[in-house]
Amino acid sequence: MRFLVTGGAGFIGSALCRYLVGELKATVVNVDCLTYASTLTSLASIADNPLYTFVQANICDRAAMTDAFARFEPDAVIHLAAESHVDRSIAAAQEFLQTNVMGTACLLETARAYLEKVPQDKRNAFRFLHVSTDEVYGSLGDDGLFTEQTAYDPSSPYSASKAAADHLMRAWHRTFGVPTIISNCSNNYGPFHFPEKLIPLMILNALEGKPLPVYGNGTNVRDWLYVEDHARALHLIATQGRVGEKYNVGGANERSNMQVVRRICELMDQLSPSGAPHERLITFVQDRPGHDQRYAIDATKLESELGWRAQETFETGLEKTIRWYLERRDWWTPLRDGVYRGERLGLLGAGRR
Repeated sequence: MRFLVTGGAGFIGSALCRYLVGELKATVVNVDCLTYASTLTSLASIADNPLYTFVQANICDRAAMTDAFARFEPDAVIHLAAESHVDRSIAAAQEFLQTNVMGTACLLETARAYLEKVPQDKRNAFRFLHVSTDEVYGSLGDDGLFTEQTAYDPSSPYSASKAAADHLMRAWHRTFGVPTIISNCSNNYGPFHFPEKLIPLMILNALEGKPLPVYGNGTNVRDWLYVEDHARALHLIATQGRVGEKYNVGGANERSNMQVVRRICELMDQLSPSGAPHERLITFVQDRPGHDQRYAIDATKLESELGWRAQETFETGLEKTIRWYLERRDWWTPLRDGVYRGERLGLLGAGRR
């Protein structure tokens, strides 16, 4: 198959490209406009592979998208390009609406026009997967799990923009017959994660002896998914998932933010003992607006229909992740020094535009 991956220079997208090209030997074109959170260094292992092509373009650029579809003639689109950090969406919501909503609409219209010109057998086989988030469902109480039937109740500009994109996917399938599928994933972590997110931020701050900022009282719960497990799931959904359906992807690894940070401190004490005890660096800070209390995914549908299983537990995945950051200063140092230095994001009134 020929895959067109949008946002392939980002965290999840680069993991997917490495998996498709490096392990499955699939043909991939990566369309990415290279925002602050994208870096081609995450794709160094496949950059020279003849199966891989990079196109620098914005998904809101209809002419560029039309050209990419025409030149590459994809069998499937896996759409990951998005502004993704909740904190940044609080300070700059318009950018999230433009990329996540209008960019998705542009891709759908491009795919619709493309499918009108290809042979019927290629149209029948074509798939368009939108990679969304569990945050569209809002916040859970102490019990229960998100299923594919959970009603949407987004709390942040980010999650609202992804919910809107999900609705566009369904509408273009029902109205125009575009063969769309939606996946909603829990919090990803692993190698090549941009350092503004919780786990890499805690690892790097601990390594540098800087405060480990925990929002509110640290009781907010997330379900953690190792990014390489997610990449395998996305390939299965794009190639074997049912058109018009949605699939939840989760690692069944619920942890409160405090549990995550304390476990990072324990592993850092073992793997980088010069800064121990790292727990002394934990600092509670003002909670972010609209902070959902708990997310947890029921991935039964994905597991029963497509046979997917997470290979990493949170313990094994977190240790792998920390070891990777300790070994790969060459990857994160340029980002830490030049793009994001660890400053607080997402406070109301900060950087509003």
